[in-house]
Amino acid sequence: MSFDYLSDSTEETSTRFVTFVTDNLSRFDLAIVTTNRFYGKKLVVDLQRNISAIIGPDDLEEEGYLEYTFKLTEEEAEELADFLSGIVGPVNFSDL
Repeated sequence: MSFDYLSDSTEETSTRFVTFVTDNLSRFDLAIVTTNRFYGKKLVVDLQRNISAIIGPDDLEEEGYLEYTFKLTEEEAEELADFLSGIVGPVNFSDL
């Protein structure tokens, strides 16, 4: 079997594991990976639902994005967005 590699790289990353419960008793178990790979966006992994997404500030502003991606209610998505807004930073296009 042969593979046509489109990309294959290794880099050091930083991973933050965080578990929290919101005022409305929604529980989140997240792994947030910081890497140079996604132009400053974070790889957010919901460990309970086994769902991941690359998230930046633009994604948090997109209506319905968190609900659809992480299979959340509107209220849960708002709570997650509140948390992530303090985590994600500006997008960085360093290749240009």
